[in-house]
Amino acid sequence: MNDTQKRRSLRSSLLVEVGTEELPPTSLRRLGESFSRSLAESLSTLGLSNQKPSWFATPRRLAVLIPEVARQQPDQVSERRGPAISAAFDNEGCPTLAAKGFAKSCSVTVDQLERLETNSGGWLLFRSAISGKAAHNLIPDCINTALRTLPIAKRMRWGEGDAEFVRPIHWLLVLHGKTPIHCEILGVSSGVISHGHRFLSEKPIQIKNADVYPATLKENSFVIADFNERREVIRQQITVLGHEAGGKTIVEDSLLELVTGLVEWPKAVLGAFDPDFLKIPPEVLISSMRDHQKFFHVVDKEGALLPKFITVSNIDSKHMSRIRSGNEQVLQARLSDARFFWKEDCKQNLNDWVENLRGVSFHIRLGSLHDKMRRIKKLSTFIITALGWDPSRTLRSAHLCKADLISQMVGEFPELQGTMGYHYSRQNKEHKEVSVAIAEHYLPKYSGDKLPSSRSGKILAIADRIDTLTGIFSTGDEPTGESDPYGLRRAALGVIRILVEKKLALDLTQLVNLSILTYIEDDHLIAENVRTRVIQFVTDRYRHYYASAGFSNDEISAVLEIGEVQPIDFYRRLRAISQFRRNRSAAGLSEATKRIRNVLKKSDQEIPLVIDSTLFESVTEEQLAASLVEVSATVIPLIKRGEYLRVLKQLALLREPVDSFFSEVMVLTDNAALRTNRLALLNQLSKLLLIVGDISKLQPTT
Repeated sequence: MNDTQKRRSLRSSLLVEVGTEELPPTSLRRLGESFSRSLAESLSTLGLSNQKPSWFATPRRLAVLIPEVARQQPDQVSERRGPAISAAFDNEGCPTLAAKGFAKSCSVTVDQLERLETNSGGWLLFRSAISGKAAHNLIPDCINTALRTLPIAKRMRWGEGDAEFVRPIHWLLVLHGKTPIHCEILGVSSGVISHGHRFLSEKPIQIKNADVYPATLKENSFVIADFNERREVIRQQITVLGHEAGGKTIVEDSLLELVTGLVEWPKAVLGAFDPDFLKIPPEVLISSMRDHQKFFHVVDKEGALLPKFITVSNIDSKHMSRIRSGNEQVLQARLSDARFFWKEDCKQNLNDWVENLRGVSFHIRLGSLHDKMRRIKKLSTFIITALGWDPSRTLRSAHLCKADLISQMVGEFPELQGTMGYHYSRQNKEHKEVSVAIAEHYLPKYSGDKLPSSRSGKILAIADRIDTLTGIFSTGDEPTGESDPYGLRRAALGVIRILVEKKLALDLTQLVNLSILTYIEDDHLIAENVRTRVIQFVTDRYRHYYASAGFSNDEISAVLEIGEVQPIDFYRRLRAISQFRRNRSAAGLSEATKRIRNVLKKSDQEIPLVIDSTLFESVTEEQLAASLVEVSATVIPLIKRGEYLRVLKQLALLREPVDSFFSEVMVLTDNAALRTNRLALLNQLSKLLLIVGDISKLQPTT
């Protein structure tokens, strides 16, 4: 038997399964991955395994399978450093009390101690071998740690014990190869018994070997334990049924993930609903199926909704027709309600609901939704003026943008806010751009969502979010930690995305200032620091947004350093710096900038900007001043046109005269007049070099 075979013979796969009440489906993947990662890291830290784990998660279980986990922790060598050699022995080489005391504490004699030589001197050293512990004594603590650190927002207790977990635990299985590990975790004693499907597998099942765990559950207990495998089974089943229905199944990842977390033995079922319901706006039908019933909808080749749906059952029965019929009846009732709401809402004009917004609170300290609508109109007026667009349709859109919140349909389906406003306004013969803007002003709804496409939609989306940010910050209810009940981070990122990706040259400071003014006109008190806090909060999102776009952290810092600028201008500067850093002159310009700023920092006097050329003592000073004037004259028009890459290339021409200046001129001379004049020259240079961004922030590239 070679060394590899011997090593493997001393290792076996470790299986840990925690059986629970039904786990929250939206958290299932996160819980499974976290449990697996944390347990593997703990075992790796103890030297028991360095293999990649497999994780399993179903509504009733979390499990981890880690291959080649050692039976015994490897032996370790402990090193304990004692006193320095100089303090351990006297001039005659005899051990001092310090050396004897250290040896005694180690239960050895001084002669048995070793010597450690380092660059800082020699030390007495005691080495001892520590035998590795048996894995079965270490694994329970690793499991406890992994379960304790799971990302669980709120833990619950059950029974009379003090154990807390996301759901009550019913069984625990810990198996090392074929050997059970007996322990107690969260008040439950471990064994080798697992449980299969709640309805299809009545008897407990014994797992005899860790490696056969997933196969045993699938073959004998009607459980596909592997989350990703189960997900793909569902995808295949619903895709096939979509074709059988004469169309295509719309498979949204979020819904597929949710359904995967709801079932252990998936069986897709094709159902139908009355085609007469297709007279209702399709978004209502889709929301009823997807959001309320967790059904997948089916469309034809043109993308039109078909009167079909696909549900995924957690049971494979001989009576699937009953399951189909039951789901059809439930959907029939919900769609009947939706049709009633649609007909009732269509009896009124969208404009008639605007006054009713006075009775709906936006925020207890910020007035009603009617007040918010009026502020949005005022902000929209400014934005339209700044962009030079036609105000009529935008202001009409602003007037109606929140009206559908009064409708019965949105009361029942709040996720359709804006969407129903679009349909009701079309019923009322409003201009299509008005209708589109009502729907689009809620975009983007989530990270990566599409942006408004219409002019009015873009304006309303910005105005709505700026009003919310300013108002909520004025109340002191801004986000803290992970808590963000008003979705302000999403709102701020939405503003950035619209301004940048739609290339709108709007200034954040002006937007926030005008928003503050609209609140003041409504008799709201706004603290002086609200403006700064809102702008800082929005610009703080730059780093996440641009890092996701592929820009490096130091490039983003270079632009952030010069202060708040228009989002679209920020992007142009950032792109220019990212491109310029690949230029051979970039490193030199960065070094020159750092050198100038370091000298300026050393000065303890107020540095002027005015330069007196009569105080120049050398040609080098004159050349640097001339280069400064020449480059300044070149870059100013380029800055106005936003040609930042060309600006940086021009600034790079200053590297040579700056180097010559520092080589030949003493800046911090004792002559006060000369020192001040030279600092003034460098001060002007520093300000010019920061005209695009702080290039000194760029780190050297390999």
